[in-house]
Amino acid sequence: MTNQLKCIALLFVFLFSCQNAKYEDEKSTDQNSQIATSAGGVVSSAHPLATKAGLSILEKGGNAIDAAVATGFAIAVVEPSMNSLGGRFQAIIRESDGAISGIDATTQAPLSYDPATATQSRNGYPTIGVPGVVKGLTTLHEKHGTMDLATVMEPAIKYAERGFQLLPLAARRHAAAIDHIRKYEGTSRYFMNGDTTYLAGELFVQKDLANTLKLIAEQGSDVFYKGEIAEKMVADVQANGGYLDMESLAAYEAKESKIVKGSYRGYDINSLWIPSFGAITIEMLHIMENLPMHEYSEAEWANAFFQANTWAYKDRRRQDSEEMADLLTSKEYAKAKLDSINMQNGKAAAMAYLPDWMTKDGHTTHFSVADKDGNMLAVTQTIGPNMGSKVATPGLGFLYATTLGGYLGDFKGGQRAASHISPTIVTKDGNPYLVLGAAGGSRIPTAIVQTISRMIDRNMNLPDALAAGRVHSVDTAALVETHEGSSWSAADIEELKQIGLEVVEVDRTGAFGRVHAVYFDSENKIWTGSADPDWEGSSEGIEN
Repeated sequence: MTNQLKCIALLFVFLFSCQNAKYEDEKSTDQNSQIATSAGGVVSSAHPLATKAGLSILEKGGNAIDAAVATGFAIAVVEPSMNSLGGRFQAIIRESDGAISGIDATTQAPLSYDPATATQSRNGYPTIGVPGVVKGLTTLHEKHGTMDLATVMEPAIKYAERGFQLLPLAARRHAAAIDHIRKYEGTSRYFMNGDTTYLAGELFVQKDLANTLKLIAEQGSDVFYKGEIAEKMVADVQANGGYLDMESLAAYEAKESKIVKGSYRGYDINSLWIPSFGAITIEMLHIMENLPMHEYSEAEWANAFFQANTWAYKDRRRQDSEEMADLLTSKEYAKAKLDSINMQNGKAAAMAYLPDWMTKDGHTTHFSVADKDGNMLAVTQTIGPNMGSKVATPGLGFLYATTLGGYLGDFKGGQRAASHISPTIVTKDGNPYLVLGAAGGSRIPTAIVQTISRMIDRNMNLPDALAAGRVHSVDTAALVETHEGSSWSAADIEELKQIGLEVVEVDRTGAFGRVHAVYFDSENKIWTGSADPDWEGSSEGIEN
């Protein structure tokens, strides 16, 4: 080899190494830990890069709220089929002084929307309502954050502008929606790579989304709801048969959520009232509190949960007033429910029908964050089913949620979309204990309740509680998680059948909700973050 060729070869190696180094922190590999412990704070999310975004803010001295805002914007970039800037947002926050509050920024029907004359559809422009994520994240930051918005948005902008390697499950979700993606100009521009969607491991770059994020970082939420981003959204949606308008965007606000409260065996449960399903989550726990869950076999525990799930879910349509919130979360009401359950016979009456809201790969994303001072919060973001409405406006780079058209029911103008989202905070004697939430449609409250019961009733640590097998009631059948690695044994399944349950075995991973949570060991002052083992998420903590 001549000296000239050697120089060329060395130059190639150098450039290749630099390129790899440039994207080293954007890579997502199996080496990312799903469990982390730290006295300084922990982030647990559904995507390793979103977790790293939040952790980087904690490392710079930001609090848990700053870290959550960074995580929220980042996960809208790296998990775009599950959530986006065009989606719904719900958060519950515990501040270091013990104060608990919530933010409701779910999607909303435009003010002049009339369901009687509107086009009914499962996806497309007619399903787009007023997005809430941007207002939710910026309001969270304004109320509780300590760092400037541009700083906490830096990781999200970097991931969008430089790109990141697409994870296998994300690539599969994109591929599953390819026929819808091809229908819309903007969606096709962002998610097609030639004749196919992007494959796992390929670099996924979103330049237009990066520019949208930069505008928000520079000008705040006004540019999204009143400025040039709003104008582009409305022009595109209205040109294609949708209902979004400037007046509805300008009037949209993130509201303070009503906190619903309960208790479970001495632990205080805090969650969110409609448009979240926190009352149903608490109702299940209150029913179960009347039963000796710690004494049961696995099958008996599953049957008891199945009964609580079935009877509490009958009340989903009754969440229509604050008086009803008090009723559904009362211990007396739960005891009355229990009296109608025959625990010797696993049969349960059929539930009133509600959409199960469960696609093959699930939907929605959740993350939990805590810091050294005791600030902690749970945030759930979603666009509905896989890839939401399937629509992205050319030039903006993000998908819109499915809201209108019957997916979440019929809405009058200005009404907000309710869903099974249920971010929850558990405390003990005023101290932090557990902050959690889940993704997975109607399986969200059941995944949360089973995690809490596994820890309190079955004395499991957080990672084991997330890995343990779950059940879920649909009509009179008990869906049971039986994929490889599930904790349910053949003997457990047989015992469930002997109890009298109609058992349907489900061997798909991720089909029973995906919980991302943080636990606090008050004795040793240590946080433990754990990501659901059925997903591709991670947990990371500040180095002690």
